[in-house]
Amino acid sequence: MTVGRDEVLAATERERRAVADLLTGLDEAQLATPSLCAGWDVRTVAAHLATALAGTDRRFALAVLRARGDLHRANDALAREAARRPVGDLVAQLQRSAGRRVSPPVVGPRGPLTDVLVHGGDMRVPLGLPHDPAADGVRAALQFVTGGRPVGFVPRGRLAGLRLVAEDLGTTSGEGAEVRGRGIDLLMAVCGRRALLHALRGPGVPVLARRLAAG
Repeated sequence: MTVGRDEVLAATERERRAVADLLTGLDEAQLATPSLCAGWDVRTVAAHLATALAGTDRRFALAVLRARGDLHRANDALAREAARRPVGDLVAQLQRSAGRRVSPPVVGPRGPLTDVLVHGGDMRVPLGLPHDPAADGVRAALQFVTGGRPVGFVPRGRLAGLRLVAEDLGTTSGEGAEVRGRGIDLLMAVCGRRALLHALRGPGVPVLARRLAAG
């Protein structure tokens, strides 16, 4: 069952608000904890999510110029700059802009949803906190990374010959060696989070692990 655009946007808003709620309960040591997003601590991941909602297209364009066209370097620089702000400012930005309807070129509205779902896990998992987002959002994000154009999320060929089975959602995608588990764990693993591989089962897990290790 395909999740509709309005449902995707509602799920995105809900997850942004959940991140804001998460941040209000973290102390400085938790904010400084390394996240699952390589090179970023929890605070910097939060700053990235807040910055993405700030409507600063001109600032991003300038950052890209300074990074000589490297989008990843530009994104990293903006996130690190924003991470110097008080966490209360980041929370306020997330709350204020949670309902902003963003539909970037190529990835559409499912891109921002996937971003906040994966980054939400990037923060919660290392802190030992549960990451249990609602099924509709996870289902939409899985549909995106397995059947859409997940540029920047899943490199071409990573899922070739694999069949993903989200046991909690009752959904499958792809053909080949099975990788089974919760939908959110599958989503995070295929988006490069090797820390979630232990939660998955099936003959396709070693294949996925090798591909993640190879980058």
